[in-house]
Parts: sequence; structure tokens; C-alpha cells
Amino acid sequence: MHLAVSLNITSAIGQACLDFSGISGFVRKAEAVGIDMVVLTDSLPGSPRSSPFEATTLLAALATVTSRIGLVANASTLAHQPYNLARRFASLDIISHGRIGWNATIAQDQRQPANFSRPDGFSEEDFRRRAEEFIGIVQGLWTGWDADALLFDRAGGRFHDPDKMHLLDHKGEFFSVRGPLNVARSPQDRPVLMVSGLAETDLDFAARVADVIMLDDEPMAGVKAYDVRRRALAAGRGADALKVLISAAPEMLEASLGFEGCDGFNVVLPADPSALDDFTGRVLPELRRLKLLRHEYPGATLRAHLGLGGGDRP
Repeated sequence: MHLAVSLNITSAIGQACLDFSGISGFVRKAEAVGIDMVVLTDSLPGSPRSSPFEATTLLAALATVTSRIGLVANASTLAHQPYNLARRFASLDIISHGRIGWNATIAQDQRQPANFSRPDGFSEEDFRRRAEEFIGIVQGLWTGWDADALLFDRAGGRFHDPDKMHLLDHKGEFFSVRGPLNVARSPQDRPVLMVSGLAETDLDFAARVADVIMLDDEPMAGVKAYDVRRRALAAGRGADALKVLISAAPEMLEASLGFEGCDGFNVVLPADPSALDDFTGRVLPELRRLKLLRHEYPGATLRAHLGLGGGDRP
């Protein structure tokens, strides 16, 4: 069973924020028991919250104090341009030696547009089309260089092999991006793309492009997981190309273990030290007792942990 932990680092007004010591200590404990990845969120739609860190910046710091666990962050398609976001996650993937993922949520936070020159926001349909175009551009930029494209040949005066560099030349409804990135491909080939916040109309898109799909815990979650796999197969994807995780609160995890059709679970935790202590001190030992946690990581990269195509590269 694959296991992720989503940690929302925002705190309600008047509540103490987690500091870096608290966050990094929790992530190291999660790594010690073999959890696949920690997913960091630094905002909560529709509620006034404060966060001490921007999530992707925090990944860089966490990469220096961990060595195996996957590190994933939410990053909004409204708060970034595709090129800058692709470059940021590609850089983080190199810093972490291939342990980074991007959680691209399709759900729209109605408070965001006014902070990014869109006071009137987007219609739901426009937001969805824009998000899908954005995600496609990022994935295209991540594969703009072949694995052996950069030569660094000082004697011959060749920085790269032009035949192994691919311009994106994207001209779409919302974005125009030439490419390529000025960052090389990572040890895991490209960062892991997680997609969450999915409506029914998003499932075909997610099944075509995502490495990991996060589904909400609901009575039909198992059925939806099977449906996502059916859609992925219809899109021509292989059996190892996609993982489906179901989100659950710690007190609901035992009930969720009966779900079939999913590859594992995403445990959702608040920015509360006592909740983190309970999880590491009570829930993790029980999962270990039930033999639901691995004893060691199967490889060096997040793709290897999840058994995704792409794997480790020499």
C-alpha cells in the first residue's frame, strides 16, 4: 500500500504556526517509517488562514534534511506562469535528487484571482480549460531536453546536442510559451504530477496526464478509482503509469482500508503539533503492526517509491 501524508501548514487566526523545526521533524519521522511522500499545502480555500512558508520554498529546505521521502507541494495555476513553475519544480527535483512532485489542484480558490490581476475571476469552465492548458505546458517543458542532451563539452565548444533539445512552441488559448527550460532533466526524468480537486468533468483529463490522482474520501471513492483506471486504459496508458490515492482523516483511515481499486491513501493532517504527535506516535505504529508500511524504500526517487514508469536513471 502506498501512503502519503498531506500537511496543511496554514493556521487559523490566533493559532500558533508550525515552525521549520516542527515541520522538518515530522517529515523525518515519516521518512523513518517509509511513507512514500509528504504533500504540503500553504492555503485553505474560503477561510482566513496564515502560513509561515510558501510551500515550494519549504520543499528546498526539506530536501536538505531528508534523503529518501518524496516531497510534494501544492502550487496554484493562478499564482504562477507555466514556465516559472516548471523551472521551479525541475530545479527542486535536481536539488532533491529526484524526490519532488507538483500537486496541481483543479479546484478554484475564489479568493486568488483578485491577487493576480483578475478581480473578476474566471468562470468555472474558463478556469478548467486554463488549468488543463497550464498543466500540459509544464509537462511539455519538463521533457524539453533529452536525458543526454547536455554535453558540457568545453574542448569542442558544445554545451548541448541541438538534436536533443525540443522547443515547445506552444500557442494556446491562454498561454504562449516557446521553451525549452534552462534546467536539465532530473534523476527521475521529470517531477511527479499529482492532480487533485477533481470534478466529474476533470476525470478524463486527469486519467490522461497525471502520475498520481488524489480522490476525496466518499462512499463511491472505490468505484471512482476503478473508473479512473478505465479512463486511463482507454487513453492508451500502461498499468504502471498511474496511481490512485484516496484522502482520509487519521480517525477514518481504518474504515477506508476496505476500499478496493485504489493504490493507497493520503492521510490529511492539520497544522497542529498534537495531531502530528498522535499520528507519529499512535497511527504509524498501528500501520506498521498491520504490515501496511514498507521497511525500506525501493529506490532513490519518488517515481521509484510509487512504482511509476520513468523510474531511476543512471
